[in-house]
Amino acid sequence: MGQKIWIIGGSTGIGRELALQYAADGKDVVISARSEETLAEVAGIHPDRITALPIDVTDVPSISAAVETLYGDGAGPDIVILGAGAYQPMSVDHFSSEKAAKIMEVNYLGVVRVIEQVLPFYRKANAGHLVVLASVAGYQGLPLALAYGPSKAALINLSEGLRAEMAGSGISIQLVNPGFVKTPLTAGNKFPMPFLMEADDAARRIRKGIEGKSFEIAFPRRFAFILKFIRMLPYALSIPLIRKGTNQ
Repeated sequence: MGQKIWIIGGSTGIGRELALQYAADGKDVVISARSEETLAEVAGIHPDRITALPIDVTDVPSISAAVETLYGDGAGPDIVILGAGAYQPMSVDHFSSEKAAKIMEVNYLGVVRVIEQVLPFYRKANAGHLVVLASVAGYQGLPLALAYGPSKAALINLSEGLRAEMAGSGISIQLVNPGFVKTPLTAGNKFPMPFLMEADDAARRIRKGIEGKSFEIAFPRRFAFILKFIRMLPYALSIPLIRKGTNQ
């Protein structure tokens, strides 16, 4: 495997910050997203280190073409960070199967499609590293996250299963569960976001976690711990706590 890092969702938010930080440290980075213009802007900051490769994670031929470009010669990025994501608040007042399907199409199936294409190369080489960006929103059902939360819960479940199956192989699986991060996705939120952090701080924590090799990289730790603790409680206690904590 080569020493490149492929960041899907690398044009904005956490993915953009990861790309810039890795490039500043001398790493070769490939960034992918749908917007060619935004990708070009990011790549232009470190043109000697960052390569733009547009893809649409909802389109299989687009993914196949990108994977062939990167791995077709038998050597490609040995770390793939799967960070493409969509977000829209959804409550019972605006409940929509169409909205839920669109979120799941990007956040969950987009990750599945990329892994499906990359995994055969990793298994043949018995080496590789997949990093899945989910969210602490996947720990617990939350008001206003009736579309987003289930997509992240699915990623957590998928990552756990992959980790179990890949144990003992040369392929590493890591799961990233951030709390609220100041990005274009969260900019439209009209509710308080506890422990809100900057994207560059989130990227630093992810990089440190990737180097540390732990399965889960969750932050802020206090916020993740609170939600995990609530998840362990009986529903008769956990659901009232969630309602109170979210002013429902």
